[in-house]
Amino acid sequence: MNDQITMKLNMDKLILQALEEDITSEDITTNAVMRESRTGEVDLICKEDGIIAGLEVFKRTFELLDENTKVEFYVKDGDKVKNKDLMGKVTGDIRVLLSGERTALNYLQRMSGIATYTNTVASLLKNTKTKLLDTRKTTPNMRIFEKYAVKVGGGYNHRYNLSDGILLKDNHIGAAGGVKEAIEMAKEYAPFVRKIEVEVENLEMLKEALSAGA
Repeated sequence: MNDQITMKLNMDKLILQALEEDITSEDITTNAVMRESRTGEVDLICKEDGIIAGLEVFKRTFELLDENTKVEFYVKDGDKVKNKDLMGKVTGDIRVLLSGERTALNYLQRMSGIATYTNTVASLLKNTKTKLLDTRKTTPNMRIFEKYAVKVGGGYNHRYNLSDGILLKDNHIGAAGGVKEAIEMAKEYAPFVRKIEVEVENLEMLKEALSAGA
């Protein structure tokens, strides 16, 4: 997430869309009470124990509104934070701080919530061979943020999108006429794919999938 190339190519447009959703023409409330630019400072204070995630997205939200905004953090993604911890300070045009705070906090709160829950589940699997994977069941336009939060929390990313690999589910198997048939069709259509995964519901399906080369 600290990769500036990734940030600009993949995340800037999504953050801008979120800001545009919240500010269609102007922040009429802020502009009503703050007619001129004035520098101010706000504290970023934790309100609940957990794992923090999304700090760079939080920072970038303000920078996209005004590149002169300064953000200083006292924690980093993946740190355990506690209620009332001072996690950072944001300094800049008060109008920018007021207009961008909700979008910035929405990202930070959601990503931290995912990281915290992931960490709770991942800790139950500690000292086992089981790995906790995410899925594609992400919030629209939030996948890059939510999957990053899973990694911060101690989980692992599975497929990012439908082009990343073959995962045959019950509906695919049904359409193909069976596990063996589905795997054979997948191998024929995409022989370059290194891994074909199959969701199975019982041991018989498992044996059939393995014998067919999944």
